[in-house]
Amino acid sequence: MQVQSDTQCVEQYLKNLSLDYELDLQLYVCEATAHEHLDEFCRHRIQNYQQDRDLPAIDGTSQLSTFLAIGVLSVRQCYQAVEVSGHKSRDGANTWVSELIWRDFYRHLMYLYPRLCMHQAFKQKTEALPWRHDEHVFLAWQQGQTGFPLVDAAMRQLNQTGWMHNRLRMVAAMFLTKHLFIDWRLGEGYFMSRLLDGDLASNNGGWQWSASTGVDAVPYFRIFNPTRQSERFDSTGLFIRQYVPELASLDNKSIHNPSNVQRKQLGYAQPMVNHALAVKQTKAWFKQLDDTAVNQMSLERV
Repeated sequence: MQVQSDTQCVEQYLKNLSLDYELDLQLYVCEATAHEHLDEFCRHRIQNYQQDRDLPAIDGTSQLSTFLAIGVLSVRQCYQAVEVSGHKSRDGANTWVSELIWRDFYRHLMYLYPRLCMHQAFKQKTEALPWRHDEHVFLAWQQGQTGFPLVDAAMRQLNQTGWMHNRLRMVAAMFLTKHLFIDWRLGEGYFMSRLLDGDLASNNGGWQWSASTGVDAVPYFRIFNPTRQSERFDSTGLFIRQYVPELASLDNKSIHNPSNVQRKQLGYAQPMVNHALAVKQTKAWFKQLDDTAVNQMSLERV
């Protein structure tokens, strides 16, 4: 007597259970694939997650976000997999679990504050910021033509693959909001239109963190320097060379911030903004917002 494989058994079961068994079988196979990826990550890569997760040129993240976004995997299942793996008490596992907690936190936050899914900031006073709505500038950011290699590589990765490394999501988002001072909601919408792992709560939480408008937001005066981020997390320019091939011939130092001559020779964009001046202006706008809030509180006490 021939024994049926697990897939054959499931297929027969679904045929008996549902007329739409082909779709159900696809979902079963998708879930099985998700668990295979989860098992592989917990067995072989999670121990190095803490140090590898910030390096976009290597396979250092779990890359399970798409499965989580569509509900094929749950945060609880991921946590249980970490427990079973035996890595629970180690730095890599602890760091990954903290990322899972952030995902749940943003979801609960959206439930408690429905305005977050209505294009409103958690910190309501930040609605008074003079966000720009420059279509030309926004398009250059979308297309990866800002003149900042790491930002451009990140945006091109998104456009070409439907995915972006988490470190680069922060860099690209903070560049749009803190350097170009484009309304964070435009960036949030663009990410959702492109990301295969787009999750409303996580995407909103990440953008509001970067823009300093959210509940857990990074302080407004902490602004990533995209060139320094590039030198730190893509030191040899391997990731940049992959997605900004016009810069591939540059040495490991120049590739992070090509000279004007190099840019012209290679046909690469000039920087859209001056980092120092953009940071100064952004800090001034946020400082003015804080000063206005303090003055308003003083008037209310009188």
